[in-house]
Amino acid sequence: MVGDRRVLIPLVSGLLLATGWVLEWTGAADQDPLSTVTLAVFWVSLLLGASQFVPGALRALVVRRRLGIGLLMTISATGAVALGYIEEAAALAFLYSIAEALEDRAMDKARSGLRSLLNLLPASATIVDEAGDQRQVAASTLVPGQLIRVTAGERLATDGVVRTGRSALDTSAITGESIPVETGPGDEVLAGSINTTGVLEVEATAPGTDNSLTTVVQLVEQAQAEKGERARLADRIARPLVPGVLLLAILIAALGSIFGDPMEWVTRAIIVLVAASPCALAISVPITVVSAIGGGSNHGVIVKSGAAFEQLGSVSHLAFDKTGTLTRNRPTVSAVLTVPGNTEQQVLDWAAALEAHSTHPLAAAITHAAADAPQATEITEHPGQGITGVIGASRIAVGSPRWLGPGSLADQVTELEQQGNTVVIIHHKGEAVGAVGVRDELREEAVEAIQRLTRAGVKVTMLTGDNTRTAHALAAEAGITDVRAELRPEDKAAAITELRAGNRVAMIGDGINDAPALAAADIASPWEPPAPMPRWNQLMWPSPAKTSA
Repeated sequence: MVGDRRVLIPLVSGLLLATGWVLEWTGAADQDPLSTVTLAVFWVSLLLGASQFVPGALRALVVRRRLGIGLLMTISATGAVALGYIEEAAALAFLYSIAEALEDRAMDKARSGLRSLLNLLPASATIVDEAGDQRQVAASTLVPGQLIRVTAGERLATDGVVRTGRSALDTSAITGESIPVETGPGDEVLAGSINTTGVLEVEATAPGTDNSLTTVVQLVEQAQAEKGERARLADRIARPLVPGVLLLAILIAALGSIFGDPMEWVTRAIIVLVAASPCALAISVPITVVSAIGGGSNHGVIVKSGAAFEQLGSVSHLAFDKTGTLTRNRPTVSAVLTVPGNTEQQVLDWAAALEAHSTHPLAAAITHAAADAPQATEITEHPGQGITGVIGASRIAVGSPRWLGPGSLADQVTELEQQGNTVVIIHHKGEAVGAVGVRDELREEAVEAIQRLTRAGVKVTMLTGDNTRTAHALAAEAGITDVRAELRPEDKAAAITELRAGNRVAMIGDGINDAPALAAADIASPWEPPAPMPRWNQLMWPSPAKTSA
């Protein structure tokens, strides 16, 4: 904090003010020339504190014709100086400047993680030229048309289209998709996605400096730069108060001078100026914001602006992200299907035995469900499709329904997929013997939370980058009827803008893909709730603050 100039100057102002008070309390100020030193200390304290808000207040008045609380504080300090109360003017300047500095710092801290989103883009990328040679280049130099080679574990440096290879991409940070997306030739892929298996060759469709991830950052910065419809309470009060106080002071000075001593009435007019300036309000508003932001940050709540606190009571629509907000963000085995002659445990053990050797993100869910799976040998992984191996004397294959036929389980597999499951087929000696459904389940408290919101008259919408089938299946379980799926970050922001027409909208989300929507909402918080779910009227949505939009 000390290294921040915006805070350092008010702190120095306060230190000098305290020094002046010490000189007064010890009686040193009554001794000449120390009295001159004390006065100089108060003057420097005053000038330092005033330098943090007087120029801005005057600039707002002259350039934008805007009357703000800073102008009232400028008038108040000027009036105190005119009356000879330098010490009091210095105290006012210090208190207001430190309050403003702390508010600015708190808001900057709440948004400090925004630019760090770009750290999801790798610094370099491997490109393949026409001769098939590979070379490393800076990611920022990528241009559309270049062929990028992405190995397992690497992030994609820019948007593109897969030309060769198959894999499963983890796009959860970008789109919110809870389950890795199977990707093959012709599929579009997004910057920041993680290649989990295999090797892909991707043709860039966007420059390294202007892709879907950089667009997310730009959208958030644009939303944050736009001034809200409602200003802070103190500024709203200042607009009519400033001209009113000035007019009253002028009338007091003018009329009093006609009927009495002009100097006496001018002094009284200045006293009115000082007394009418809401110093306590001007100082308390930023301090309240700082306290609220500080308290919220302990729970991971990101506060968009001070004006957001005023809007809490008028929120009538709440938008939820799905993955990690309504759901646990931990895919688990939800169903096991078998053909006659095989048990669920047997099928699950076969799948887990092979998945224990897989790098596919769904493997953990299956292996966790079968802790005592047998050992498999002769493992061969087929990126983007599945894995094969030998258990005992039998050859087992586990993979996508698009690679391994579901056989007699076809109808049941289709039903599982319609319920939002990702299905893995198990083959034994070349025949389908079972299927395992994996899904990111709802949090236990989600249904109750939606019911409470509905009873309170708050409308609820689900905004998710996940596929339509999964989104509608989970929304139906949660009791949400307004579902918008397969949304990119910019689509979520547009949906929030649409919902805001005539409504105060709150957005609860977690992840980079939610950042523009969080910034566009009237109230927004990244959220991973504890148990039990907090009540709506508390409006405290704890989170590990994964994103700072």
